[in-house]
Amino acid sequence: MPADPPHRATTTQRSTTSPPPGGPGVSAVEIRRSARRRRTVSAYREGDRTVVLIPARMSEAEEQRWVSVMLDKLAAQESKRVLGDAELAERAGRLSEQYLGGKARPASVRWVTNQNTRWGSCTPAEGSIRLSHRLQGMPEYVVDYVLVHELAHLLVPGHGPRFWQLLEAYPRTERARGYLEGVVAADRLPHLPPARGE
Repeated sequence: MPADPPHRATTTQRSTTSPPPGGPGVSAVEIRRSARRRRTVSAYREGDRTVVLIPARMSEAEEQRWVSVMLDKLAAQESKRVLGDAELAERAGRLSEQYLGGKARPASVRWVTNQNTRWGSCTPAEGSIRLSHRLQGMPEYVVDYVLVHELAHLLVPGHGPRFWQLLEAYPRTERARGYLEGVVAADRLPHLPPARGE
């Protein structure tokens, strides 16, 4: 097998994926391939885009997988910064503009600690939205999904076809629902005692 051609240490190829995984409303993702990078993958935010650094030899399939992994990792890190009620309300306003044409206008949006069997709730007559504290620390796209879900209830109280049609505007609905279903399923698993020595 012939030896690989030598690479200059500074060789870096750049490409931008567009649209990014997650669809419209998600910041652009720029992939930077580097011959110096052998195995590690890293990512960071740079203004309104996400930069993912990968080895030059990585296949397109590996690239796509790693971009998804790194976006989820960044989202998880960012969501660990707990939003206060004012920031939550501001975020709900942005999501309403982005996905519901600004039609859903909550009077209040806040975290609550008394919702252990649901992720969020909405009282359309009062215009109030409450999110369970259990969402704190979950990926940003999951919190956004629950906010959009409750915002949609300000426009359509039930879970009929019109309601689900509104939710289709949020591009990560299925992924967020899958995440939350996984959390619920994990809570139902029996908790094994730790192994000796742990």
